[in-house]
Amino acid sequence: MSQQKRVVLFTAPGCIWCTRAEQFFKKNKIKYRKIDISKDLKAAKDCERHGCRGVPVILVGSRWICGFNESAIKKELGIK
Repeated sequence: MSQQKRVVLFTAPGCIWCTRAEQFFKKNKIKYRKIDISKDLKAAKDCERHGCRGVPVILVGSRWICGFNESAIKKELGIK
């Protein structure tokens, strides 16, 4: 199996879509790093700089995905 692209999930407390993204990653056995943007100002600025104004923001490899877009995540990771 080829190496999975790096996945980073940017979240904030109380975000239902962030929870759904985490459930999706766990269900599909996708390793990911979670960053709470309410505690990490630099991460929040990075998300904003890439055009994302809300959470979740998902970084797959070098592709920024604003919001929980399951089909875009699957496409980037090469899963069906």
